[in-house]
Amino acid sequence: MKNNTIVALALSVSVFSFAQKKELKLAEKAIKAKNFSQAATALLPVESLVGSLDDNTKNKYYYLKSVALFANGEGKGKDLRESVKAIKKVRGKEYRKLSNALKQSISSKLITKANNALKKKKYAVASNNFEQVYNLKRKDTSNLFNAAETAYAVPNYKKALKLFTKLQDLGYTGIETKYFALNKVTQKTEEFSSKNARDIAVKTKTHIVPTQKISESKKADIIKRIGSIHIAEGNNDKAIEAIKTARENDPDNISLIITEANLHYKMGHTEEFKNLLTKATSMDPNNADLQYNLGVISAESKDVEAAKNYYDKAIEINPNYVAAYNNKAVLMLAEESSIVEEMQSLGTSRSEITRFNALKIERENLLKSVIPVYEKILAIDSKNKTAVSTLIGIHNILGNSAKVNELKAKL
Repeated sequence: MKNNTIVALALSVSVFSFAQKKELKLAEKAIKAKNFSQAATALLPVESLVGSLDDNTKNKYYYLKSVALFANGEGKGKDLRESVKAIKKVRGKEYRKLSNALKQSISSKLITKANNALKKKKYAVASNNFEQVYNLKRKDTSNLFNAAETAYAVPNYKKALKLFTKLQDLGYTGIETKYFALNKVTQKTEEFSSKNARDIAVKTKTHIVPTQKISESKKADIIKRIGSIHIAEGNNDKAIEAIKTARENDPDNISLIITEANLHYKMGHTEEFKNLLTKATSMDPNNADLQYNLGVISAESKDVEAAKNYYDKAIEINPNYVAAYNNKAVLMLAEESSIVEEMQSLGTSRSEITRFNALKIERENLLKSVIPVYEKILAIDSKNKTAVSTLIGIHNILGNSAKVNELKAKL
């Protein structure tokens, strides 16, 4: 009785094994006929029994499943994700070449999908595809960086933080050598995928002047992103810590200095903000935005003359800096309120009338001095409603009715 049971079990296993191999052959036949959906269906009965397969049959199952779901590049959504999962489970020398070739095909398809999504600003789709490519080709960490950047653009901060932190843990720098050569026909410098590809173009004389360039490290940018995510989520202390770490690694990175400055500004640390901006400005004196921001913080600190000077510097660097003109004009007009307040407080005595007339002239001169600033704004941006409305108000006070009508026509 006991021996009969053992024989029965052996026969059962033999039948299962035969059935599984039969399904694999059916799937293989369907794949050769490019009937991928039929192949995937043929493999379904094997899925629940995959644990009992020998290693070689198991590798064959996962390979065929990946091929069937990839569907020669037509697989989408869940099928494509499952195809990636399946091919990652293929082991052993026998399927190494086939597996690597399929991984390359899937990667190319995913990168194309990611780039197409990126063009359409579908950042979540792009991020998922870049991440799947990284999961297939772990050595190419640039895809992990792309997945993190596009997740940040969604914004999906939870995912982005996870991916940027992983990049940081991996010691990713993004430093790479890029290869260029001048196209003899177009006379434009073109980038090549590798040194070998560039050298072949030079040898075949289609290109000349071979050059190469080492890209800058993305290490500080990654930490900057981590800091920015912490800021967005209200974790200011973590953000400060991340940015300071980044600055220790790259002390001369102006972008990081500005990022830390902006964080301090958000936290109400105006003195730290101003000190860091001053440092950044000394490193990049021709940066109009830095001068402008120093103007903003000086104005908030009630240092009006310093603010005007910073706005003037920003305008000197960038003559079309509308915001700088506007803020300067606002500071100039702010002086009017104290004049009007005093005028309204005066009585009708001779001395007070004399003082009133003097203040009236002072007010008119002030308003006249602001007019060119707002006119400059309109010269740059003819549809700037703030400038038009303010000028209408000024000319009303000055009694320039013709100018008021002219400006009203612009509204």
